[in-house]
Amino acid sequence: MVKTKVLITGANGFVGKMLSEKLVTEGFIVNGAVRSFRSVGFSDAITRFVITDIDSNTDWQHALQNVDVVIHLAARVHVMNDTAIDALAEFRRINVEGTLHLARQAVEAGVRRFIFISSIKVNGESTLLGHPFTAEDEPAPDDPYGVSKREAEDALRQLAVDTGIEVVIIRPPLVYGPGVKANFQNMMRWLERGIPLPLGSIHNLRSLVALDNLIDLIVTCINHPAAVNQIFLAGDGEDMSTTELLQRMSAALGKKARLIPVPSFLLVWIAKLLGKQAVAQRLCSSLRVDISKAHNLLGWTPPVSVNEALRKTAHSYMQSHK
Repeated sequence: MVKTKVLITGANGFVGKMLSEKLVTEGFIVNGAVRSFRSVGFSDAITRFVITDIDSNTDWQHALQNVDVVIHLAARVHVMNDTAIDALAEFRRINVEGTLHLARQAVEAGVRRFIFISSIKVNGESTLLGHPFTAEDEPAPDDPYGVSKREAEDALRQLAVDTGIEVVIIRPPLVYGPGVKANFQNMMRWLERGIPLPLGSIHNLRSLVALDNLIDLIVTCINHPAAVNQIFLAGDGEDMSTTELLQRMSAALGKKARLIPVPSFLLVWIAKLLGKQAVAQRLCSSLRVDISKAHNLLGWTPPVSVNEALRKTAHSYMQSHK
């Protein structure tokens, strides 16, 4: 049986590293695009290619040699308090122009399928009660990052029409799991230290996706015939309020959550006074995703439960902070 050869961009990142290892164990041939050879923890079975920057001038020729499928994870990601003079232009340089340049070279190299890891921000920032995002919704990105991801999706879908390359788009919400950084890591730090948080009375619903579940969906899309030229939303299939997430994360850490029941409207008002509206939105608003399309077309269901994923995340955090 001929093995599928895969190029993973961002192979040393939070998702890319575990995805690379997963594919090797499942018998795929893996090329990994990384920013430095100093990246550690990779299997010797992964062929690494150093790509220092991704834009319309990047040379992917050697990394794409004999590759069947590209999984494009690398991107300029959304950051709070972006200091770029023209944030949208910078996002477009990497996330749109860089992505399309890679995809065009993939076509020239004879790559069969291009899997693009986009973002739920293409759909928007929040959902109304009883109306989760679906893959068929009209995109409504609200920030430069989301706009750039939407434009990249549009360019890739047109490339599929023009050239015949198979394009698969996956939009995940917040991804958590062993090694998670940024706000999710900060949350665990506050809970582990027993810091009181005014988040004990938030009744929203938000979808997350565990790293194991996102990787399983990506792997499913590598060769599945029904994935061709489709958009899928990723998720755990179970939504939680911010308060419930904190409670369950505390339990996974073996701690008691110290949550003060401050009404959501008061939190939003205080955040507005402090210029932290975006933070309040993430904490208090709902963002739900409907993953039924992946189930109906691919037969995919998330293999890992939320509680199991939280336990794995907590264990990794505790091990790294001994």
